[in-house]
Amino acid sequence: MKFAARAYLVAVLVFLYLPIAVLVAMGFNESPLYALPFRFTGHWYEALGENAKLLRASGNSVFIALITSAIATSLGTLAAVALSRREFRAKTWLRLLLLPPIAIPWLITGTAMLVFFFWTGIGRGFHAILIGHVALAIPYVVLVVGTGLATIRTDLEEAAMSLGARPVSAFLRVTLPLLLPSILGAALFAFAVSLDQFVVSYFLATPGFSTLPVEIYSAIRKGFTPEINAICTILLGGSITLFLLFALFARPGARRDRR
Repeated sequence: MKFAARAYLVAVLVFLYLPIAVLVAMGFNESPLYALPFRFTGHWYEALGENAKLLRASGNSVFIALITSAIATSLGTLAAVALSRREFRAKTWLRLLLLPPIAIPWLITGTAMLVFFFWTGIGRGFHAILIGHVALAIPYVVLVVGTGLATIRTDLEEAAMSLGARPVSAFLRVTLPLLLPSILGAALFAFAVSLDQFVVSYFLATPGFSTLPVEIYSAIRKGFTPEINAICTILLGGSITLFLLFALFARPGARRDRR
């Protein structure tokens, strides 16, 4: 039974990570058609440096993802605190309304945003893409930060206020440091959601402005080259680095153990 469980686990991990390993490896393969046998080369990374269109799209994606992460994390954290620590009418309904943006297919969401933005005069472009990404990322931030708040004892703030601290000061000095790992995790989640977003970016982009997912889609239609593998490998390395830094400095489990 243990052997079967381990074999199943290994099979799942292979299924998840083998395609990524192949993508990274083929970025170093000499053949532009992914032909075997494998011959190592760094040519595609050199070609990537000369591909202004792909680099521009990658820069657009990272820039939008950074802004989205900052805005969505700020707004989502405030919403999570309000839903967790305040009592008001329609609180249950507001919590329920946070779930549909996650459950509804992005194709429907993108179409709805396109129609709504044209109807209201917002139109398409960078600003529309940013609004769409923030709207999609906020529910994830609220869920992640809300889960973190549920693990923090409320009596710590009450003790601080009983000693003379104001509510805002008690939150900033007591709750916020304990909540920081959840906020960082939510920021990384929002960054990943924005960086990976294709439908909203495709629907709301104007001619001449493109993000990396849209550019990869166009490259697949016109002619896929290993330069795509190269840029994906670079972004994958950056994402792994951010995750390791978060795990190193946040270390929420270690903090709980020390208490």
